Amino acid sequence: MNSRTTTNRMRMLASCGLIAATLTACSQTGGANTADAQSSGGATVAGAPSWCGTKKVTLGLTDGFGGNSWRLVTTAAAKDEIAKCPSVTNFSYADGQGDTQKAISDIQGMVAKGVNALVVFPDAGNAVLPALRSAYKAGVVTVPYRVNPGGEAKKDYSVWVGADFVTDGMHWAEWLQKNLPNGGNVLFLSGPPGNSQGLDELKGMKSVLDAGKYKFIGQQPFEVTNWDPSKTQQVLSAAIAKNPKIDAIVSDFGPSLVGALPEFEKSGRSIPMIATSDGNVLSCFYDQHKAKNPNFKLMTVATGNDNARLAVQWAVALATGGKTPSDQTFKAPIFEDSVSSQPHPVTCEKSLPGDVYLSAEMAGQDQAKLLK
Repeated sequence: MNSRTTTNRMRMLASCGLIAATLTACSQTGGANTADAQSSGGATVAGAPSWCGTKKVTLGLTDGFGGNSWRLVTTAAAKDEIAKCPSVTNFSYADGQGDTQKAISDIQGMVAKGVNALVVFPDAGNAVLPALRSAYKAGVVTVPYRVNPGGEAKKDYSVWVGADFVTDGMHWAEWLQKNLPNGGNVLFLSGPPGNSQGLDELKGMKSVLDAGKYKFIGQQPFEVTNWDPSKTQQVLSAAIAKNPKIDAIVSDFGPSLVGALPEFEKSGRSIPMIATSDGNVLSCFYDQHKAKNPNFKLMTVATGNDNARLAVQWAVALATGGKTPSDQTFKAPIFEDSVSSQPHPVTCEKSLPGDVYLSAEMAGQDQAKLLK
């Protein structure tokens, strides 16, 4: 991010509005083969990454839900990656606002406007698959990422750029085994109902944890939060009141937990150990509360903002004739561990806002400017 010029950054940020009407002349008449035509790679723009081919294209990005800081940083990471390729002449963004029908309409709208490539965060999973398929059949390079929409690559979309959530779940479970060796009650929170991320994480945890020792409590397969901080606070507060014994909390959006965790202290209980994803607000909360909560231990995996970068690389490569990436899966490493301090101790950056993610490629200072 720091190496990109101000001109590039402003060019991409300024183009977040509607694509100009003249761009709709980029026809989608080629059918599904058009969406795969550049997959073998071709000429690369001099000075640009290998995934940036020479064909001029327009690109759209849609979120099923864009209303939290993680999504803002993730969207900014995608824009920053797009800015590395001058062949992308215009960019358009749409936020589904947690409404599945709007998310579907946003995908359809991007196709109608004439984008050549489309990157989609399909929060609602299989519900948006018909819209993805329609975009792909219209000849748009269509790349859903992070949440699995179902379907098949080169039939319903160009490629799905997933994340290794099963391994995240295994990392959390292995940490719980070490730090809660006698077992206990585990409360698991994830996003929308049935989302593939939460289901894969649970699969990873259950592959490691002894079901006779570790009991998953609360709504199954997970407490539904929609990855919305306000809803997470409501759900977690209710779970704390309902369950007198919670030995560990696992969540795939750690910062959203902070609003409800003081409920443990109000009821005279220690905050339990937490395995989750990173965020500065959570690290600072841990720093402030660890002394008064003997059971409070914290482990995080990288929160995965840069999954969007890999999805952009695929979409741009396929649309412009660049070289496709070697990997289709984003792999998030373990980031913090308050017990072992490996690979990093839990560190609060007090000079930065809580809504930054220090595991991301984008520097914390740049994230802070974005959030202002």
